[in-house]
Amino acid sequence: MIVQLCGMSGAGKSALARFAEHKLLENGYPVEVLDENDLRHQLFKDLGMSLEDQAQNIRRMAWLANRFSRHGIFTILCAINPLDRIRLEIQYQYRIAATIEIDCALEELIRRDTEGRYKRAYLPEGHPDKITGLSGVNGVFEHPLKPDLIIRTHQETEAESGQRLYEFLLPLALGAAIR
Repeated sequence: MIVQLCGMSGAGKSALARFAEHKLLENGYPVEVLDENDLRHQLFKDLGMSLEDQAQNIRRMAWLANRFSRHGIFTILCAINPLDRIRLEIQYQYRIAATIEIDCALEELIRRDTEGRYKRAYLPEGHPDKITGLSGVNGVFEHPLKPDLIIRTHQETEAESGQRLYEFLLPLALGAAIR
């Protein structure tokens, strides 16, 4: 069983995935979170942040998730995953059980931004510190056309969002365990 979480940088994907992972493990379900940031730093150092590199990153993550899933491990993909066509591609290739959008208002993303990426993306053209290609600001982020669940982290606490994610995933994990 594979689930994909997508959303802009800082929306809360990793925190919510870890919350759900903890609760699922606590209840006896084998689960693994594949986090885009961890994999980029550990395994996929060859990939940059171009749209094609991001797509390749997602394809690699999905392949790994499929391997875990084949061994009975419920797997959560946690990535920005900005292109709907790539989400659909891996959904069909690996029979993704659900696509969940972790959404957050841009103002809140800017407030949460400890690394200053959003502020740097809004710098004037030609500024030496300006970053380009930040998903949802000066780079592409397509909201999923038909997500199975949307969690808006700017409208509820992290605990509330995490609990909603867990409650959504629990029946999927139970179904995976029965197989």
